Amino acid sequence: MRRSERIRKKQQPIVPVKRRRQQEEARAAKTAPAKKGGIYDTHYKQLLIIPFLILILAIASIAVQTARTGDFINRGVSLKGGLQVTIPSSDADADDLAEQLRATFPEIDIESRDLEEAGTQVAITISADVVTEDDELVDRFLQAVEKASGVRQEEFSVETIGSTLGATFFQQTTKALSIAFLFMGMVVFLYFGDQNKIKVITTVATVTAAALMYSPSRTLNIIAGVIGAGLIVTYARYSIPSVAVILAAFSDIVITLAVTNILGIKVGTAGIAAFLMLIGYSVDTDILLSTRVLKRTEGTVYDRIVGTVKTGLTMNLTTMAAVIVALIFAESEVIAQIMTILLIGLFADMINTWLQNTGILRWYLERKERKEQKGVRG
Repeated sequence: MRRSERIRKKQQPIVPVKRRRQQEEARAAKTAPAKKGGIYDTHYKQLLIIPFLILILAIASIAVQTARTGDFINRGVSLKGGLQVTIPSSDADADDLAEQLRATFPEIDIESRDLEEAGTQVAITISADVVTEDDELVDRFLQAVEKASGVRQEEFSVETIGSTLGATFFQQTTKALSIAFLFMGMVVFLYFGDQNKIKVITTVATVTAAALMYSPSRTLNIIAGVIGAGLIVTYARYSIPSVAVILAAFSDIVITLAVTNILGIKVGTAGIAAFLMLIGYSVDTDILLSTRVLKRTEGTVYDRIVGTVKTGLTMNLTTMAAVIVALIFAESEVIAQIMTILLIGLFADMINTWLQNTGILRWYLERKERKEQKGVRG
């Protein structure tokens, strides 16, 4: 009898110690009582009010900006059009020069900055949204710069950006942001969606909307917008996690845009690049959260969220530290604008990812679990 027992034991499959330990931990996690994490755990639905309230205030701020100025963003010279004058000077003060010009031309938006090499000033750059088609105004402005700086016009370096060119470039960059959102939503839905047939339809619709949006025809642009709205409805119908990721990225952009308007930052081409970078970073943290919460099974939902929060906040804080260092030591205005927008966006991303997206995912999983339980009972 003992010999037969020994034979049976030898014939049983050998389970690796590590795998057996993981199986035991998984069973223990399912049977163990859920750990409470304070307000973040028990009142996550109430915490959703914070990011949505901030988003509503941001949209209201942008609406006021649009009604007051006609633009939803403070456009710099590179987007609005105007003059950029570079004056070779090692001792002139950029701020004093800008103040003198503002006193002469109060209706013109004028900015100034120092250009340095190896920590030494070599020139001053004056940017003004002068209507370049008005030759008389351009001449008067250059004469005022010559008088205020004491440098002859022959020594200036003058660059002009026509208002039409600036407006066209601004439209193109806006379309680029919209197309980036379209393809971002498509990729997220392809990963988190369930039905292959719907995935194929949304992919074709996304490519079609992007092609129509890139067209110069306003009618085709409107059709592209309608298709985009239909895609959002489809995502909400078939994949709530996809909508949560898209909403978080949208909230990041809108809140960052509202804050830059409030701070009076003149957004140029560098700022548009920063917004595109911000979309990528926002999606990165949101997909990290969604993947760990939805795709993994070990532990409770709250345990998986807490583990993701630790990793995500580490990513946020290290990136913010790098951005702050760049802001402190960067001498280029272009780099300073990019880093400022990224810093604002990173703060917004922390709120929208770890309060908004997390709350929506937990709400979605709880509803899904209740439906499954009702189905079992039925």
